Amino acid sequence: MYQSTAVSVDAMLDDLRTLVEVESPSRDLDALNASARAVAAVVESRLGGRAVLVESEAGPHVHWSGGGEPRVLILGHHDTVFPLGTLGRRPFRVEGGHATGPGVFDMLGGLVQAVHGLAALDDLSGVEVLVTADEEVGSASSRALIEERARACGAVLVFEGAADGGGLKTGRKGCGTFEVLVKGRAAHAGLEPEAGVNALVEAAHQVLEIAALSRPEIGTTVTPTVASAGTSDNVVPAEARVLVDVRVESAREKDRVESALAALAPRLDGAEIVVRGAVGRPPMPESASAELFETARRLLPGIEGKAVGGGSDGNFTGALGVPTLDGLGAVGGGAHADHEYLVVGAMAERADLVTGLVNAIRDGAIR
Repeated sequence: MYQSTAVSVDAMLDDLRTLVEVESPSRDLDALNASARAVAAVVESRLGGRAVLVESEAGPHVHWSGGGEPRVLILGHHDTVFPLGTLGRRPFRVEGGHATGPGVFDMLGGLVQAVHGLAALDDLSGVEVLVTADEEVGSASSRALIEERARACGAVLVFEGAADGGGLKTGRKGCGTFEVLVKGRAAHAGLEPEAGVNALVEAAHQVLEIAALSRPEIGTTVTPTVASAGTSDNVVPAEARVLVDVRVESAREKDRVESALAALAPRLDGAEIVVRGAVGRPPMPESASAELFETARRLLPGIEGKAVGGGSDGNFTGALGVPTLDGLGAVGGGAHADHEYLVVGAMAERADLVTGLVNAIRDGAIR
């Protein structure tokens, strides 16, 4: 197992337990207020100074600064996808080399590793920490703040969970969810079906057209994921609803898919279609991570990089052209699932990587 003289795994696990045991489901403002205070307390206890709670309609974001000219932004989030009560059936545990519990991998473990890696620095000037409250639901309330601090700092380290095998995330697809609403006209399915406009049939036409927008050979996936229609088995459906997941690797594809979805036209006379949504997270190009990834490879030879389909707040900063490296958080797996876990034996190595990257950035490795 990797040994570090700079950080204590036991201390990291103590802080991780503290954060996991304050449940923080997105959109639950009371829970997020408690979670933000817990994050702020951990940051202040390890780094000193004062962590500021930035209020928003989505809950408090936590911002901390080491003072001096901003040079590097440590970025993460404290909201999770797990509803209140998850902790009761899946409490924090450490056994068999794994830590488990809601949010250990996505992404409380990464936050703890980041804070302890920073605590090993003799000087924290130029370092900022931003932990948002709404990443899991699209970052609508935090995006402007994220982009502002990223521009000010000039380099961003994102502490989402690592890629498979512990690799760093060097690129991310742009992603978004669209809602396609189909309006028809109800009628008795047995007495006069011809008097109705079948929204389900219209939706079936549209689902095939939507799926055909995919171009997997260039990284574009357009996937109908959830559908609903109708009210009773003897009524022509008057309404249908389809949700669509979109992933793209380029701004050009983002524009193409958004335009095509907006232009969907009904096939049945009398049907209407309304499309809502957008690719809310722009693609994070691999060029944004290139210099930082090479620095990480010098610090930790053999570490791999991988472009992934999922989105994070690193999409926003990378799309701005600000050097951004993602996947620096916990090594483990099972994000958003009951088998979520963190590999305890990797915690010290990842915390030390934080220390090395911040020093390298401040020494001018990223210009």
